[in-house]
Amino acid sequence: MTITTRFAPSPTGALHLGHAYAARFAATHGTRFLVRIEDIDSARCKAEYEATIFSDLAWLGLRWEEPVLRQSTRLEAYGAALAQLKAQGLLYPCFCTRAEIAAEIARSGSAPHGPDGPLYPGSCRALSVEVRAARIAAGEPYALRLDSTKAAAQAGPLSFVEEGEGETGRITVDPLCFGDVVLARKDTPSAYHLAVVVDDAFQGVTLVTRGKDLFAATHIQRLLQALLGLPEPAYAHHKLILDAAGKKFSKRDHAVTLQALRQGGASPADITALFQDSDRAMISRR
Repeated sequence: MTITTRFAPSPTGALHLGHAYAARFAATHGTRFLVRIEDIDSARCKAEYEATIFSDLAWLGLRWEEPVLRQSTRLEAYGAALAQLKAQGLLYPCFCTRAEIAAEIARSGSAPHGPDGPLYPGSCRALSVEVRAARIAAGEPYALRLDSTKAAAQAGPLSFVEEGEGETGRITVDPLCFGDVVLARKDTPSAYHLAVVVDDAFQGVTLVTRGKDLFAATHIQRLLQALLGLPEPAYAHHKLILDAAGKKFSKRDHAVTLQALRQGGASPADITALFQDSDRAMISRR
């Protein structure tokens, strides 16, 4: 049986040890390995980072199918998915700024929380069709949100198969855990949750491998798969590679890059050796 996995980095910076572990995990858990470049954020993505990604992956000894899929070539597909959800009456425009949402949450005093913090309070959900149309016609910026309550009722009970570390087997989906998530903005034609399910289906990915920090994202993505009639892959969420302080490696924290390790004389075998301590999952910065 063919098991198709993928590694899908964003070219917004160089790869670090966490990326290396994720890429190796995906490559070794499938019989067909893909690389996808998630370059939908045109303001932050750079060609030089993309070139470094391919160089680092090849240095690690990984091989992948060509051609490589790029999100920037898939905007039409994301638009079609949004249109499908809109036709089902599951999307609504949200005109709230981040500051307005924060203020509304502060006023409520007891806003429900999701995996990423307080949930959107639904301020724009009840706007009439006429008000929405008038505000759009006036040129107000807006995001498209999924009406999660309607979506959950339409999809019915859902679950997904988890084959990674920790809890395994059939996991019951909580379709409301992220609330009314944003699926597109004016400057971002597709949010991560929508793009990833559309692309995984298009590429025939059968096993989604990624870090445990994205486990909760599976709930909303499984919901979107059901709403869009997309196939259901299995999932394997793996440990996170942590620094000496117990914090996961991150681009925003300027984690040591694979490129810097290479220039410092590290070999692919050295990187592999760092990952073998699976009990501690603790990698010191070098």
